[in-house]
Amino acid sequence: MRWFAGYALLPGGPATDVTFEIADGRFAAVTAGTDPAGSARLPGVVLPGFANVHSHAFHRALRGRTHHRGGTFWTWRERMYAVAARLDPDSYLALARAAYAEMALAGITAVGEFHYLHHGPGGRPYADPNAMAEALREAAADAGIRLTLLDTCYLAGGLDPAGHRPLGEGQRRFSDGDVGAWAARVADLEPSPGMRVGVAAHSVRAVPRAALGTVAAVAGGRPLHVHLSEQKAENDACLAHYAATPAALLAEEGMLGHGTTAVHATHVSTADIGLLGRVGSAVCLCPTTESDLADGIGPARALHDAGVRLCLGSDQHAVIDLCSEARALEMHERLASGRRGRFTSGDLLSFATAHNALGWPDAGRLAAGARADLIAVRTDSPRTAGGDPGQILFAASAADIDTVLVDGRVVVAGGRHRLGDVGALLLAAIEPLWECW
Repeated sequence: MRWFAGYALLPGGPATDVTFEIADGRFAAVTAGTDPAGSARLPGVVLPGFANVHSHAFHRALRGRTHHRGGTFWTWRERMYAVAARLDPDSYLALARAAYAEMALAGITAVGEFHYLHHGPGGRPYADPNAMAEALREAAADAGIRLTLLDTCYLAGGLDPAGHRPLGEGQRRFSDGDVGAWAARVADLEPSPGMRVGVAAHSVRAVPRAALGTVAAVAGGRPLHVHLSEQKAENDACLAHYAATPAALLAEEGMLGHGTTAVHATHVSTADIGLLGRVGSAVCLCPTTESDLADGIGPARALHDAGVRLCLGSDQHAVIDLCSEARALEMHERLASGRRGRFTSGDLLSFATAHNALGWPDAGRLAAGARADLIAVRTDSPRTAGGDPGQILFAASAADIDTVLVDGRVVVAGGRHRLGDVGALLLAAIEPLWECW
């Protein structure tokens, strides 16, 4: 298949009259300055497919449902537990399929699912202990995007100066009981052409120190993710109980390294930032979630300057729009620093296309040999008309994405997903979860 774009953002910078030749799901050639006859036409400006590095698919059911009483991250979390309690493999499949289809509409071609909704009510395993993970595999395949399943270890109900608390009722579904049982279940998960298997530790709140080394060992070179310093309360509890910051504790237990992505890092210290840079870990920022939950503004520029690789996620899906996430990263930095231009357009695009953090190093660039992921963003919408195509991330939204290819297959055309009406799919999946509220 051959596609033509009038404008594209290539690894070497913006280019005009670009032809993409695709064979066996990869770019066979990407050539600027040509317009061969018979090529399919792509509107607007073409970008590499986005990578949503941090997702909790079931949180999509919370959008527009948590604002009536204000509250905090901790009160929001109680609503999240209530939604989790209502899901089973079938309803989870329907919700995740719709959420992943919404991601495809937003130009996301791969997602990292931070998966801790493992078991049935009360923590009882399903007949297939990985039934909920298999629902996610099927959902991503149906939606047409790649999945990195980050199977998450979750053992404790929290952390305070006295130590780890027992699991609460709303958390029992998340836990395998001990780290050995978690590792045994993860060992039964098999990758497939559209799914990679990675691992995660939920946080230093939910995984005691004695289990962190096992999580790191189970990763074994696969993607390893962890929530880090999302809340000041996490830092305070960790310092009080372990006499170390969360980042320092993770480093001491072998959890940090080049294959690790720390999620949020909103309240890391200057010493933590230097540590993350020295060990080569990445940090995934989720600006719309961090804003929605009033968590704070992460030190993106300081992390970047320390050599930390940055990436982006939509996390709880208050918004599914990587253009907005990238733009919010820059705008938060402007608000915190009082200066504009903290990151370039090219920087923001690299953060939004960091597939390497999900174990897909051959994706995220419009170049020969790479996976044939691309998105065409309209430049004639009310949001983008008149702008510089090279600065499209500062103007566009998910609504401006016209065409999405994943591994060379058309998943979105003319702004419509191959599954049809994604809004209807979301309504059908979400409304039953709230019928008794």
